[in-house]
Amino acid sequence: MPGYTSLNSLFLLAFFITYLRASAQLQDPTYVSQQCTNRISRNATYFFNLQTLLTSLSSNTAFFSIGSQSLTKGQNDDMVFGLYLCKGDLSPEACRDCVLFATKDAPNRCPGGKEFLIQYDECMLGYSDRNIFSDAVTTTRIITWNPQKITENQDLSDRFNDAVVALINKSAMEAANSTTKKFAANKTNFTSSRTIYTSVQCNPELSGEDCVTCLQRSIKDFYFNSVGGRVLVPSCNSRYELYPFYNEIFVTSLSPPVNSPPLVSGPPLPPGKGRDWTVIILAICVPFSVFVLFLGAVLSYRVTKRVKKTYDSTAADDEGDDITTAGSLQFDFKVIEAATDKFSISNKLGQGGFGKVYKGTLPNGLQVAVKRLSKTSGQGEKEFKNEVLLVAKLQHRNLVKLLGFCLEREEKILVYEFVSNKSLDYFLFDSSKHSQLDWNTRYKIIRGIARGILYLHQDSRLTIIHRDLKVGNILLDADMNPKVADFGMARIFEMDQTEANTRRVVGTYGYMSPEYAMYGQFSMKSDVYSFGVLVLEIISGRKNSSLYQMDGSVCNLVTYTWRLWSKGSPLELVDMSFGDNYQRNEISRCIHIALLCVQEDTGDRPTMSGIVQMLTTSSISLAVPRPPGLFFKSNQEQAGGPSMDKPVLCSIDDAPITSVSPR
Repeated sequence: MPGYTSLNSLFLLAFFITYLRASAQLQDPTYVSQQCTNRISRNATYFFNLQTLLTSLSSNTAFFSIGSQSLTKGQNDDMVFGLYLCKGDLSPEACRDCVLFATKDAPNRCPGGKEFLIQYDECMLGYSDRNIFSDAVTTTRIITWNPQKITENQDLSDRFNDAVVALINKSAMEAANSTTKKFAANKTNFTSSRTIYTSVQCNPELSGEDCVTCLQRSIKDFYFNSVGGRVLVPSCNSRYELYPFYNEIFVTSLSPPVNSPPLVSGPPLPPGKGRDWTVIILAICVPFSVFVLFLGAVLSYRVTKRVKKTYDSTAADDEGDDITTAGSLQFDFKVIEAATDKFSISNKLGQGGFGKVYKGTLPNGLQVAVKRLSKTSGQGEKEFKNEVLLVAKLQHRNLVKLLGFCLEREEKILVYEFVSNKSLDYFLFDSSKHSQLDWNTRYKIIRGIARGILYLHQDSRLTIIHRDLKVGNILLDADMNPKVADFGMARIFEMDQTEANTRRVVGTYGYMSPEYAMYGQFSMKSDVYSFGVLVLEIISGRKNSSLYQMDGSVCNLVTYTWRLWSKGSPLELVDMSFGDNYQRNEISRCIHIALLCVQEDTGDRPTMSGIVQMLTTSSISLAVPRPPGLFFKSNQEQAGGPSMDKPVLCSIDDAPITSVSPR
C-alpha cells in the first residue's frame, strides 16, 4: 500500500507539472510596457530589412536554448539592428513562444517607427537603426514600478533601499561572471514576514565589465519607496519584488552546491523502519507539496496580473519628464569631490564662459568629465534640472553622454562621459597637432557632426536647437569620432514650431546666423548656418574670426571662401598640411555644401537631413549658392554704392556672448 501511494503521488506530481507547462504554453506572454520612437521613416528598404530581421529572429530555433539572439540586416542608412532576450529561467519552448508572439506583435505597436523596445514578463524584443544593444550606458529605457509604498517609516524605508541595492549588486556580479546567459537571481529576508527577490540579466554579448556598468546604472532609476519595480534598457534589465517572480528551483540549480549540515542530528535509522518512514513521508508530503505549488502558481499569477494593472509606466513617456525625474541621475557632492581630487588644478581639462571642466574617476573606475558651473552663471535650480532632463533624453553616438548631475547648495555640476581627445579646436588650430587630422579624418568628423545635429533637429523625441555650435563644442573620442557637446544654450521647439525670437542672444560671434545676431530669430536653420562655418574651419584649418586681405579689402573666412568660389579656385582654401592626400571632388563638394549652409536667406539653406544626404550620396545635385550673409564687400563691390539687401558686416571675435539687444 505505501508503495502504491508513493507511485500515485509521483503520478500526480507529473500530471500537475504537465498541466502547468501546457497552460503556460497556451497563454500569450504578459505585456509589461513599450518604448516607441517618434522617428518615423518611409524608407521601404529599411522596413523590408526589419521584416526580414524579425522573421530570422523567430525562425532560428538554435538560439532559443541560449535565450537570446542579436542580428543586423541591411547596409548604411537601411541597416536594422535587432535583439531578443528571454528571461534567464525560461525554458527553450517558452522562450520560442514569447519571441514568436513578440515578432508579430511589435510592428503593430509601433507602425513606421525606426526604433522600438517592448517588454513582456517572459522576454523583451527591440530593434533600431543604430546599435543600442551593446551600449552599457543608454537613455532608452522602460521603467515600471508598483505604486504601493514599502512603508511610511523613513528609517525602515532606507534599510529596505540598502537591502535592495546590495542584493541587485550581488546579482549583477554573478550575472557578469556567468559564461552563458548572464542571468542571476537572489533573495534575502528583509523582515520575519517579508522577503526581497531580485533578478538581473545582460545581453550575453556584453563584457562582464559592461554588464556590471549597465546594471549599476539601472539601479539609479529605481523608485525604492515602492514594493517592486523593474528597469529595462536595450542591453540589460533588473527587477525586484516582495514575491517570487522567477523559478526558484531553476535559480537554485545555477548555484554551486553548498555542503550544509543535516537538519536533524542523531543516530541512523534502522534499515527497515527508515524505508517505511520514508515511504510514509513521501506519501503525505508529495501530494501536499504539489497542491501548494499549484495554489502558489495560481495566486502568483493573479497577484502579478493585479499588480501589473497598478504599475505606472509613465516614466518612459513624456508625461513623466518632470523635474523630480532628475533625481535618478543625481550624484552626491562628496563623490564628485573625491573623483576630482577636490577639483584639483591637475585634473582641470578646460574653462568656458559658464564654468570649469575637470577630469574625474568614480569609485567604480569609470572616468568622467565634470563640468562645475560658476556660481555667477545665472542659471537657477529649475533651469538647471530642466537642462539635465533635456540632455538625459539624448542618445546618439555623435552626442556627448550625460551620466548625471549634482545640485547641492550653490553647487551645480554636470557629469559627462570622458572623451579622451579633448575638443576639435585643440587639434585644428594648433600648428603642431593639426597634421594629425588628415582629410579622411576631417571628412569623417564633418559627417559625424551632421548626423549629431540631425538627431537633435529631427530624430530625437524632441526638436532641439543647439544655438552654440562651434569647434570648441565638438569633442573627439579615442578614434577621432566627433561628439557634439555643451547644451547649456539649447532650446526645445514644440512639435509644429519652426522658429522663435529672443531678446537675449546667446552664442559665439562668427558662428551666428544673420537673423539671429541682428534680430534674435533662431531656428534649425540657425544651427545649419553654424554648421557651414564649422565645415569651412575644418577644411581650411583656420578660425572663422581670422581676417584675410583679398581684392584690396579685409574679409573673414566666409567671405574669403565665397571670393575663392566665385573665382573658380575653391581649393585654395584647403589646409596645406594635406599635401596632395585628399579627394578634390569631396572637398569641393563640402565647400559647396558649406556655402549653401551660410546663405543669408534661411529658405536657401538646406535642412540637416538634406545635408546628410548630400554628404553621403555624391549623385545628389547641389543648388548654386548666392553670396553669403554677414560678409565683407570689396572696394570694387562697394564702389557701386551701399546695398540695402546685403549687410556689410563681419564677426571678428570668437568670444562667447550672453546678451545682445536685437536691433
